[in-house]
Parts: sequence; C-alpha cells; structure tokens
Amino acid sequence: MVDVAAVDETFKRLQSHKGVLGIIVINADGIAIRTTFDNDLTVQYAALVSHFTVKARSAVKKLDGDNDLKFLRIRSKKHEIMIAPEFEKSHEYYLVVVQDPSKET
Repeated sequence: MVDVAAVDETFKRLQSHKGVLGIIVINADGIAIRTTFDNDLTVQYAALVSHFTVKARSAVKKLDGDNDLKFLRIRSKKHEIMIAPEFEKSHEYYLVVVQDPSKET
C-alpha cells in the first residue's frame, strides 16, 4: 500500500528545488496518477515519456539481457526531463521531473 504522506513529502521536496517546473507519476499504462502540471501538459508528457521509456528500456535489455533501465535524463535547450522508472512485478510506474536547467543552483 502507498503511503500518501510520503508521496506528498517527496513531491514537496522535489518541487522546492530551483528550476523544477513540474512532477508527474505515470503508471504502466501511460496514465498520470499524480501531477503538478495542468491536464493538457500532463497528458502530453505522460504519453510521450512512457513511450520513450519503454523504448529505452528495450534498448538496454537488448544490449545486455541481464541489465535494466534505472534512470533516464533528457536535456534540451529549454528543459531537462528526468525519469526514474520503477519496474516491479506487482507494479510499474515512472517518476518524471521536468526542470528548467538555466534555473539550477
């Protein structure tokens, strides 16, 4: 069972970092189950990030069948998207943090 207070505290801690624009938790079906973004942006990020993460995980496993994806960082001119996937038998989800890298530190 999920400790809601712990999830809330994690969201607050992540959101307090400079440059963080938003946070999303996405389930295995690519559906956002928690977000700080508006609905349109959440749906867009959830669909694209979940698809990209599945492809990245597949690439890692094809290169080495004993390996698995643990973290994924995508940096563009405007944003940095950090994805921490969790792959367990009982559940699969992705924690996604989007930040403005020019506002870091």
